[in-house]
Amino acid sequence: MTLIVDSQSVKGAETVSKATRGFDAGKKINGRKRHIAVDTLGLPVMITGTPADTTDRDAARELLWRLRVMQPQITQVWADSAYAGQLTNWSDDFLSMTLRTSPDPAERKDSSSCRGAGRSNGPWAGS
Repeated sequence: MTLIVDSQSVKGAETVSKATRGFDAGKKINGRKRHIAVDTLGLPVMITGTPADTTDRDAARELLWRLRVMQPQITQVWADSAYAGQLTNWSDDFLSMTLRTSPDPAERKDSSSCRGAGRSNGPWAGS
């Protein structure tokens, strides 16, 4: 089974305790961050919440650990480059789960994607 993980920062309402929110400097949001794992159809498998100042890599350790315990059939997880680094080795070594990261669009050598060029040679053409 393959999953996709990512996070989203959301503003915290005045009723949200200061102890459970933080400041995401990249998005300039004071609030919380939700970390979501979905299957390849986009259906949610697991959602966790953290203060917005928690890095994606730190939150992913807990998320991936819980996924391994609750969904042992997961073999591969896709994520963006925010999850790259030692987390890929950790997930492979300790969880027997392959974490694959995609490069940022600015870092890709081939800048003509199926959306950017308006055409595609891949199996997803026309989607």
